Amino acid sequence: MTPFGKFLDRSIKDLSRQAVEAALADAGASKADVEAAFFANATQSPLEGQHMVGGQIALRDMGFERLPVFNVENACASSSSALNLAYAYIRGGMADVALAVGAEKMYGSDREKTFSVFNGAWDVHTVDATVSRLDEIGRDVQVPAAAQGGERSVFMDVYAALAKLHMKTFGSTQRDLAAVASKNHNHSVHNPLSQYRKPMSVEEVLAARPISWPLTLPMCSPVSDGAAAALLVSEAAMKRFALSRAIEIRASVVRSGTRRSPDDYKNHVCRLAAMQAYETAGVGPGDVGVAEVHDASAFAELLQTELLGFCEFGEGGRLAQSGASSLGGRLPVNPSGGLESKGHPIGATGLGQVYELVTQLRGEAGPRQVQGARIALAENGGGFYGYEEAVACVTILGK
Repeated sequence: MTPFGKFLDRSIKDLSRQAVEAALADAGASKADVEAAFFANATQSPLEGQHMVGGQIALRDMGFERLPVFNVENACASSSSALNLAYAYIRGGMADVALAVGAEKMYGSDREKTFSVFNGAWDVHTVDATVSRLDEIGRDVQVPAAAQGGERSVFMDVYAALAKLHMKTFGSTQRDLAAVASKNHNHSVHNPLSQYRKPMSVEEVLAARPISWPLTLPMCSPVSDGAAAALLVSEAAMKRFALSRAIEIRASVVRSGTRRSPDDYKNHVCRLAAMQAYETAGVGPGDVGVAEVHDASAFAELLQTELLGFCEFGEGGRLAQSGASSLGGRLPVNPSGGLESKGHPIGATGLGQVYELVTQLRGEAGPRQVQGARIALAENGGGFYGYEEAVACVTILGK
């Protein structure tokens, strides 16, 4: 994984090369060993005009030729989807060695153009109807007068509406969200690859600039550049590489959603994906020792801890406030700092989560190390459809 952040002088090719070469070196492998590659990116098309074959172009310059290259776009879940496809390719006997890469270059001189890409991550034909539905589910929650306005963002408005529904249904509070954000900003201090490394108290999070109530700026993920890569090998091929530190993929699940009422959390796409992943891996929520979840907003993490079964529905805020999801707690969530601090380069985010969890299971995370974890879970969502993510990816890794 590269550092995540703002790199105006670096290209998609530069970032991809850094991540891929590091992944190969880690395994003692060479480019010639790779039999297939899956390249994830979500924004290069609208931002740079590279509408097609981005993977072939990014990888050819670093020496990958002749092998099949597949381009993967699944919004913020693009690189988790690439991982899933590489996993399936090997499980299907199509190759013994496959490369999954996610890379994103979002920063540029045109800020408005950058933020416009998010307008394409939901149904562009039903925007007014979608906004109306979201306004309706949060209508009865009183917004403080001092929090009116703010620097609006399409997806933060979505998360804000879902947060209001949760508040109305379960009694969760803005302070619960601040506890999640404070935890993640404090975790990021220990991650040298994180975009932001400034600790923040709950009070500092609450006092920060409002974005879309109940969300303040530190509760929201930033725009980011970065890349991440993973080398996947079959069991038969392991002896060819320096893989004494290899981590096993116990389950890789990708799902899309269903039509459901907004408060039917048991049929949320992420809940269904998680239950399938647990069954495939032969484990349950209580077996997970460390998790990385898609906290594009603090509310997203609060909800995901419930959907993944780490606590009961309505208890996500109390889980965070109790310290159970902090380093040293019962189940550390986002020890990397999460998307809120580590950064959120859309096409690289999912593999960035996997990088963190592999580092944790190898016992190589330094001051943010979770002690004794043998099972790790990554949850990565992408886009928005109905009342939930358009796609959900859940990956379970085992030591």
